[in-house]
Formats: sequence, C-alpha cells, structure tokens
Amino acid sequence: MYVQELEPVAGSLGLSALVAALPLVIVLVLLGGVRMKAHLAGLTGLLAAVLVAWLAYGMPLDQTASSAAQGAVFGLFPILWIVVNALWVYRMTVRTRHFDILRRSFGRLSDDPRIQALVVAFCFGALLEALAGFGAPVAICSVMLVALGFDPVRAAVVSLVANTAPVAFGAMGTPVVTLAQVTGLPLDDVASVVGRQTPLLALVVPLLLVALVDGRRGLRETWVPALACGVAFAVAQFAAANYVSAQLADIGAALLGAGALVAVPHSRRPAAEPVRAAVLTGVRSEELDEEDSGREVVRAYAPYALIVAVFSVAQIPAVKDWLAKATQTYDWPFLDVVDPEGNPAGGNVFSLPVVSTGGTLVLFAGVATAVVLGVQARVAVKEWLATVHELRFAILTVTSVLALAYVMNLSGQAATIGHFVAAAGAGLAFLSPVLGWFGVAVSGSDTSANALFGALQVTAARESGLSPELLAAANSSGGVLGKMISPQNITIACAAVGLAGREGDLLRKVLPWSLGLLLVMCLIVVGQSTPVLGWMLP
Repeated sequence: MYVQELEPVAGSLGLSALVAALPLVIVLVLLGGVRMKAHLAGLTGLLAAVLVAWLAYGMPLDQTASSAAQGAVFGLFPILWIVVNALWVYRMTVRTRHFDILRRSFGRLSDDPRIQALVVAFCFGALLEALAGFGAPVAICSVMLVALGFDPVRAAVVSLVANTAPVAFGAMGTPVVTLAQVTGLPLDDVASVVGRQTPLLALVVPLLLVALVDGRRGLRETWVPALACGVAFAVAQFAAANYVSAQLADIGAALLGAGALVAVPHSRRPAAEPVRAAVLTGVRSEELDEEDSGREVVRAYAPYALIVAVFSVAQIPAVKDWLAKATQTYDWPFLDVVDPEGNPAGGNVFSLPVVSTGGTLVLFAGVATAVVLGVQARVAVKEWLATVHELRFAILTVTSVLALAYVMNLSGQAATIGHFVAAAGAGLAFLSPVLGWFGVAVSGSDTSANALFGALQVTAARESGLSPELLAAANSSGGVLGKMISPQNITIACAAVGLAGREGDLLRKVLPWSLGLLLVMCLIVVGQSTPVLGWMLP
C-alpha cells in the first residue's frame, strides 16, 4: 500500500509544492518557450512526473508505472476513441463530397458577409468542434470564409474568436469527460456547472464577431440576428449540459443557433453593396455557384442528424440502463493507493464503459452514415485507419499528458500543489479560470488543461471551502478562452489561409479579446462563488 504524503520534501508544504510543480513547469516551458512538439513535451513531462513521484514522494516504481499506464489507457479509451470516430464521420463526408454540398448550403443562406461569418465560424464551427475539435474548426472555417470572399486575416481572426463557446463540450464532450475522470466528480455535476458558465460567452461572441467583420456598423445593423443566434445557442447548450447529455451540448447548440439565425428576417435581407465591398476584399470561389439537389443536401446534413438521433436514443432511461450493464469494472493491477487520511484513491479501480461511452455511440452513427452516404465497407475501414494515422501525434500527446496527470494525482503531487494554492483563499475563485486559460494557451487543448489542473483545482477548492464543482468547471470554462491564442491554433489558422510567418500579427489581433473575455469569466466565477450569482449553480 502506498500512502500519499502532502509534505514529503523537508516537511515543508512550500518546498514540496515547488518540487511537485516541476513536471508541469517543464511541459509548459517546453511548449511555450522552447516550442517543442506537443507529444515530445508530454513525454518529457511524464518522465519528470515519474521521477518526482519515485524519488521525492517515495511512490514505489511499480505503482508509479501502473499509474502512468492507467492514465494512458484512459487517454486511449474513452477519450481518443471518441475523437477518432468523430473525425472519421467528418472524413467520410469529405470523401463523398457531401461536405462541399454542406458548405454551399451555408453560403446560400445569406449574401450578407456578417451573417455568413455567424453561420460558418460560429454555428458550423461549433458543429465541427462538437465532432472533431483539435484545430479542425479553425482550419476549415477559415478556408470556407476565404472561399466566400473574406480577407485571409479577417477570416482567421473571426474563426479563432468564434472557437470559444463550444470548446468545453467539444469532441463529443471530451474535455468535461476528462475533467470528471481526473477529479473524481460525477460527470453530470461537472457538465451542469460548465453549462451555466460557457453559455454566457455564447451571448457575447456572436455580437463580437459581427463587430470584427464590419465594426460599429456591423453591430448596429446585425445585432438582432447575432443576439438571436447567441441566445438560442446558449439556451440549447445549457439545456443539453444540464438535462440531456454533455456529449450533445454543442451539436444541439450549433443546430438551434443556426436555426434561430435563419428564422430572423434580418438575416435574409440582401447586404448593402458598401458593406460587401468593405468586407469581402478577397476573391469568391466559383465553386459556390454549383447547384445541388435537395436529396443531396439532405444527405449532407444526415451524419449530424444521425449522431443526434443515436445519442438521444441512448438517453432513454431503459436504453441507458441496458447500455450501462455492459460497463466492466476492474481492480487496476499493481495499484493500491490511499490518501493521507487512509481513504482509497479512485484510481485503484478502472471502469470500462464499452458500449455506453460516446465513442461507441459515434461509431454506430458512423456506420449508419456510411450507409446513407453510400460509402463501401472497405472504403469506410480505410478512412477509419487513415483517421488514426492522421491523429497519431495527437494520440501520443493525449496519452502522455493523461499518464502524467494520473502519476501526479495518485502520487500526491497534485494534492500538494492544491493545498499550497488554497492559500489564495477568496482570490482562488478569480484565479481558477486563469489557470485553465494558461493551460490551454500553452497546450492548445482544453482536454489537456483539464487533465493537468483539474485535480489541483478540486483539492484547492476543498481546502479553501469553495465548491469543487465550481472550480473544476472554471478550469474548463476559462480554458476555452485560451484556445484562440494557443500557438497551435494560430499556426493552423495561418497555414489554412496562406498567412504562414504572420502568426505574430494574428496573435496581436486576438489577444485583447482573449484577455477581455477571460476577465468576464473570472468575474462570473467570483460571482458564482458568492450569494451574488450563487443562485446560478445547481
């Protein structure tokens, strides 16, 4: 049995926290300072975490290795199992050209570039974030906006800023699923609080986007459809996260937001020529003028409808209970850890939800998608394997970061840092989103930031008397605002629209918005930690 210690270094909490933080510092410096590739930085950080656990905390090497192995397995299943299958669905739509049909369908909804920015970057970007994440929404939406005639810089900035509100529930809820796992908090509780924070961003972001596209005139002339879109998105995200399924939050929000946008009469009015001349400084793609049959348009939307249908059926109580019976629970080998009070750590047991996990449900929807789109079984399998190959470095990054997180959590490193950070007292509520923001800004992933800092936030919350669910959620909600300034996302945006080498220019344009929205989120969390906004929490 391994008993966690809080002050293993010279009996000092401060020195112990300094040593415990070394793996995190190493990862952040390698990513942000040295610009090392994420998977190499993750592996280096993992090695540091193992050495600290073994040498400083006295965790037996077999238990340390077992902790890392469990983290890596969780990274593969269910986390990457969700991502691979979601991206596979998207790749099939690209292969069959139905993604192009979908793109043309969006282009015809309105000729107003400000409305097009909302449809493509905010609504469709959220749909892509729900399915794929990992930079795909920024790359694809930037290219689509350039095809519509947007200036490349404006297209990249709009896509980066739009990729905020949906991030916490991206890739079929992967960030909140990870957050729940590493903190030991129930998924429904964590998702519920996140669903009472990020929808508030959704009210602001569409208004910000039309201002970015066309300044004060854009805000003055299109605030009605922008607000309608934001309200619909926020309501759907809140409702799904709290009462339906965290995995469906972004899909439902994206579809309802787009529906509300189309329903507002303002959205369908032709844009004044001065507006188009001022905004559309690029060259519009002639491909957008191709005609598509109604049948093909329906087939283009079918994959997303199928995913919604499969997840909705899975939430029916009888079906949910039946799927849950397939969950297998194992005593994880070579692991027997208790906290300083002698309570067994959650990592001693490993659950394997084979059928009920989001990845398997997306796989079912993917098989149905292949049938609807006419993709042969051999081609579908080939696309699935190509997806795995495409994500090979992301797979290595996620597994190494999750392994690092598990070693830090089970050895007691995260608890030591959490107790030390708790000294911030009431100020902890304000700093909590900042920690998530910093983690995502450096790692480029809300999932990784939640894995790294989730347990730390919960420990600090319990020590300072704040709600563990609130600070855990704040880590994810603050993290989404670091997405637009992460080097990975900015590099992806520049590469997509032909701005390679101008990453610094793009960063300067989006940094003020990232910091401004972060301040708003910090104030929201502080309010929710007091009676002022405490009524918002479940």
